[in-house]
Amino acid sequence: MNIKFLSLLLVMVLGAGASCAVAESTAVEQPPGVQIPRAAQPGPGFDVEKATQAYLALLSSAQRAKSDAYFEGGYWVSLWQALYTTATCILLISLGWATGIRRWVTARMSRRWLQSALTVALLWLVLSLFGMPMDWYTGFFREHQYNMSNQTFGGWLHDWIIAVAVNLVLVTIMVTAVYIFVRRAKEYWVLRATAFTFVALLILFMVSPVFIAPLFNDYKPLPPGETRDAILSLARANNIPTTNVMWFDQSRQTKRISANVSGLFGTTRVSLNDNLLNKTSLPEIKAVMGHEMGHYVLNHSFKGTMQFTLLFGAMFLILNWLFEGPLRSYRARHGIADRADPAGFPLAFAALTILGLLGSPLLNRVTYVAEAEADMFGLNAAREPHGFATSAIRLGAYRKLEPGPIEEFLLYDHPSGYERVHRSMLWLEENQDTAAVR
Repeated sequence: MNIKFLSLLLVMVLGAGASCAVAESTAVEQPPGVQIPRAAQPGPGFDVEKATQAYLALLSSAQRAKSDAYFEGGYWVSLWQALYTTATCILLISLGWATGIRRWVTARMSRRWLQSALTVALLWLVLSLFGMPMDWYTGFFREHQYNMSNQTFGGWLHDWIIAVAVNLVLVTIMVTAVYIFVRRAKEYWVLRATAFTFVALLILFMVSPVFIAPLFNDYKPLPPGETRDAILSLARANNIPTTNVMWFDQSRQTKRISANVSGLFGTTRVSLNDNLLNKTSLPEIKAVMGHEMGHYVLNHSFKGTMQFTLLFGAMFLILNWLFEGPLRSYRARHGIADRADPAGFPLAFAALTILGLLGSPLLNRVTYVAEAEADMFGLNAAREPHGFATSAIRLGAYRKLEPGPIEEFLLYDHPSGYERVHRSMLWLEENQDTAAVR
């Protein structure tokens, strides 16, 4: 699902540790095909909890330990990333680089919107270069440490450069617009920036699958055959207006399975990566695609856009208060004139990074609810409980399967593996006479 990814792009617009566990050299992949444990076979004595535990037992204790270490380490990675980004922003302010860049730009340009645009672009480029070591650790070193990545360093660097370039354009456009609102709307800038956020998210939903995603992977039409026929049948049955089914070569980057139904207003298409296509079975593919189609049919793109827009509006309000309150003397001491001064962009970015970290449980719950709804839709649409359970076990190779209730509530943006398998077995218990038997 793309909601959270695109929302985080807007976090970057206004505001981009490690686990101590040592990864074992255990395989992360399950054997191909659906594996149905004996306890999960439908019958008169079917027991949901026993069936669930039988599926969880398909992962060895070593695989479970590795998955837990990787996922729990991600909590610390998120914290260190936020602190690293904040420290970098404060450093740019403290060293006078931010005001120095703004003075250099204003000496060469007279139009204020151009001054803002170039200042923000240069500051973002500096922040990206400073952030490269952390990006390398989280996106390359740690992924290889846990045997999650197929990517060479050259491939990672290529994708990193593209991501920086794309974000540079997006950040420059969006932050420049916000500074225009700040100057012209003054105390009403929050309302205009929030409305702009909503429009920007909708545009990103339309543009991303067509223009941005192909920058990182090759997208090709899925050849005719059983898989394509099954996906199109699901799409027709659920009134999804597209015959555009694509596959993309994500295996050169990761070992994860992935799929999505993306786009709006005529740009809709169904996409699945080659890991899902080549390393899983048709029941799993149908289960995964049923889930992704659930996001589309349940209108999660629009609902998510509305929900995240409200959250960003609240963050803008807090940011406005911070700039005119607690941070006022700090910014004045370092030569940042007011909230409309683009030299204050790193300070705003740092503040929103911390706000995003503190607000992550709320952001997680917004996404979690949508994912749980899509799970139920997918089970009813695809009617593949074993395919759904098996795909959840595959995801469990890098997602902790059985978190505590508080941990899942605060830190999970998707239902846990246990919850997903249990849900599929509960569905099976109530639909034993109609569920497909494999």
